[in-house]
Amino acid sequence: MNDNEAAGFWIRLGANLLDGIIVGLPLSFIAGILTGDYENEPINNTVFALYSLLVPVYWNGYTIGKRICGIRIRKFDFLEPPGIGTMLLRNVVAAIVYALTLGIGIIVSAFMVALREDKRSLHDFIAGTEVVHD
Repeated sequence: MNDNEAAGFWIRLGANLLDGIIVGLPLSFIAGILTGDYENEPINNTVFALYSLLVPVYWNGYTIGKRICGIRIRKFDFLEPPGIGTMLLRNVVAAIVYALTLGIGIIVSAFMVALREDKRSLHDFIAGTEVVHD
């Protein structure tokens, strides 16, 4: 596998699943202990959203799951790690687009990553990013 080769659907899905297991589950458990409400989705979602937004900014485009899988997010044109503005576009604006399309955008993005040669999804185009093997 070449360095900086576009990361495909399965490796990206695996990284997201690892993030959910390694980060999401413990955060949910800790939030449950602190609040006494183990099903408090707003707190869990907020903390995980902050993790997804901030960790790639401060950790050179990686999350824990992406680091384990050997992939990272980077800016498409400049080949450098994403900044906070880029990650806001990638996560927040893309989430709004996905919500406005009633989830159809998520399905389109999955097909884009699976079928496009450059493996970029809607949120990659919105933010000007790509996910590559490191």
